[in-house]
Amino acid sequence: MDWELLVERHVSVLLVEDEVLIRMMISDMLADLGHRVIAEAGSIDEALSIAASAEFELAILDVNLNGAKITPVARVIKARNLPIIFATGYGFAGLPEDFSNYPALQKPFQVEALAKAIDEVWKHSD
Repeated sequence: MDWELLVERHVSVLLVEDEVLIRMMISDMLADLGHRVIAEAGSIDEALSIAASAEFELAILDVNLNGAKITPVARVIKARNLPIIFATGYGFAGLPEDFSNYPALQKPFQVEALAKAIDEVWKHSD
């Protein structure tokens, strides 16, 4: 199946990732899929500020930012009723406790996996 056909809707994204090169790679993948990264953060404090006030439709969150869990940021986004996709190098066991049923991508991931995760989020958010 062609990954470009998986994406039904183009969305604005908050991208939180502490590794600059990985953040750039994910941002490029999102652009290739037709999505728009409206804000990026590399730390919990920066992400908290953006998560509380920025206008976005989907958040992609690294689970661990420089040794700090993403949980406070995820809670802010959840309170806003916005969808979250976690990105983790720790597997599904590494997801924050309150978010174990949320979609997650195992790093490193390919653009096809990202497209499929976004598609699934939109199918379940209606």
